[in-house]
Amino acid sequence: MKDATGRGQRTADGFVVLQGSTAMSELRPSGAKFPYVVAKRERLIADGTLIEQNGLLLFTKDAEFNSPSSAAAVIYGGSANGLIAWKAQDGRTLKQLDEEAQI
Repeated sequence: MKDATGRGQRTADGFVVLQGSTAMSELRPSGAKFPYVVAKRERLIADGTLIEQNGLLLFTKDAEFNSPSSAAAVIYGGSANGLIAWKAQDGRTLKQLDEEAQI
């Protein structure tokens, strides 16, 4: 979204956003509807995982989330469908990759 770019991968516990990824510095209006997003962002800022840099929030270390959607929502600063938001370098969505893996 805009200039924010995230890199991540699925884990046994959910999804991890990798160090060096960036997030929007401001919450979008939909962010206020999801207290988890606000609380998670605040915790990540408080513990130094997210720091302000060049108008964005920078992940200073890997961060674990319970789902791809919660990871994407923290990066977007509001609601997000992680199955569509996360894409491989070739443009395939996480949903497409999941469907291909089931074949």
